[in-house]
Amino acid sequence: MCVHNTFERQARRRPNAVAVARGDETLNYGELNTRANGLAHRLIEAGIGPDCLVGLCLERTPDLIVAMLAILKAGGAYVPLDPSYPDARLDFIMNDTGMRLLVTERALADRFAGFDGTLVFDDVTGGDQTDPPPRAGPQHLAYIIYTSGSTGRPKGVMIEHRSLTALFAATERHFDFSERDVWTLFHSLAFDFSVWEIWGALLYGGRLEIVPRDVARSAPDFRRLLAERKVTVLNQTPSAFLTFIRVPETDNRNGDLALRHVIFGGEALNPAKLKPWREAYRGRPPALVNMYGITETTIHVTYKLLNGADLDSPQSVIGRPLDHLGLHVLDETGRPVPYGSVGEIHVSGAGLARGYLNRPELTAARFFTDAAGARVYRTGDLAEILPDGGLAHLGRKDQQVKIRGFRIELGEIETALCALPDVADAAVLAKDGRLMAYVVSAPKGIIDTHQIRRDLAAKVPDYMIPTAITPLAALPLTPNGKIDRAALPAPIDLSLRPYVAPRTHAERAVATIWEEVLKRKAIGLDDDFFELGGDSLLATEIALRIAEELGIDVPLANLFENPVLKDFAIALAP
Repeated sequence: MCVHNTFERQARRRPNAVAVARGDETLNYGELNTRANGLAHRLIEAGIGPDCLVGLCLERTPDLIVAMLAILKAGGAYVPLDPSYPDARLDFIMNDTGMRLLVTERALADRFAGFDGTLVFDDVTGGDQTDPPPRAGPQHLAYIIYTSGSTGRPKGVMIEHRSLTALFAATERHFDFSERDVWTLFHSLAFDFSVWEIWGALLYGGRLEIVPRDVARSAPDFRRLLAERKVTVLNQTPSAFLTFIRVPETDNRNGDLALRHVIFGGEALNPAKLKPWREAYRGRPPALVNMYGITETTIHVTYKLLNGADLDSPQSVIGRPLDHLGLHVLDETGRPVPYGSVGEIHVSGAGLARGYLNRPELTAARFFTDAAGARVYRTGDLAEILPDGGLAHLGRKDQQVKIRGFRIELGEIETALCALPDVADAAVLAKDGRLMAYVVSAPKGIIDTHQIRRDLAAKVPDYMIPTAITPLAALPLTPNGKIDRAALPAPIDLSLRPYVAPRTHAERAVATIWEEVLKRKAIGLDDDFFELGGDSLLATEIALRIAEELGIDVPLANLFENPVLKDFAIALAP
């Protein structure tokens, strides 16, 4: 069966149970199913069928789930287009997929004015509300998610229904998910952790709480949502969770948390950082589970229930492979490495993607058939085999990194930087969860780091914008003529910048908020928010604090356009 067929069974069994909620707005299983059916029949009339690609660009409301289900019921595969992405990124995905239709909403429709196949959600609901007959099989596509590309070109990963159903069949013995569970849709639909969140709730008859974007970026507000909605299953990247657990327990004004499982994924986890929170947890603490995975292997590959000994270690233990997958740690010659040795993770089995859309050469390079005839994916991730047979994740062997759970090819950022008129060459590093860029000026070019950051915001998502941008006369090279990344200097020591004290009430208020959010002292008028370690998550927290304490609504764009404190304070003026 396809995943939406399993959902239909839940809709018949528990039509009055709440399926999706966002604040006071709810849809029960029956309503969610019939609304999705109405749109599905319209999509079928428009010619959507197996392996047809349909763009999906909606804000985070129950309508997003309605539209996603409708595309699957029509037999198609959805392609998420996050509304927060710049137009250049959205245009690339639409052109690369050659999608026939796009489902969006009235408020976003102007961004796609040049696309002939736009369906506005508000105008196409209703109609036949019966379940369409099955149109897609397990071998057909369910979705395509784009990940960063090392050549500067993002790549679309094609996932079939059978890979998704195999994942949930394999994880059932590790979890006791049921209709009593409440899940959050915390992540963007363009990040495959969202697929696990959505179907983890809907396949088992549970409730999916959609987290508004501003709540997701405010740890105190998110904690209150978890408590109020009695969330039982929480899925987080380690970066997001570590921000969340910094909220004091005393800030919980709505009762204790009801968490049963906290599941980590998306990037390396330092378990030792969880120990203080776990020990201070009120009531029975939840199970903490680390699950290594990648988009090309359908979300999760391994399972590790963290125990007390794990919480005493900073080592990112990822456990053993799920039952539907094979996992092999191989050396450079393709031979298995012994215990205690490091090698590259290779994955085989039912979870593998069909490949990369329109990229046969890349598919052939990363997916291959071994001597036994099994199809294998070469991950590029390094691991050590531990004495107990489990694995410890040791990072990437190439330029791909994970920042706040997002897979980022540093080469894509470098390509975007080099496309700017004032930049001749660029290199990007990731260190301590931050992106650092080094840029060389083009002839007659002028390096303005603030302008570079603004220009990048029009080309790449905000999580791909470096927090530190350092101008260089030339990039250091190895004897082979390649960039010598080890020789790149440390970013400018901001402690050497002269401190210029805030003067006005607005400047002092902004400085205090920045100091508290960034956990720094003596932030002055000439300091740059991003150079001090700020990112889009912290920028959202800044905006919320200013709204709460100063009564001023600040668009996030203000901080990206005016990252220097004195300029940002001026921008706050009415």
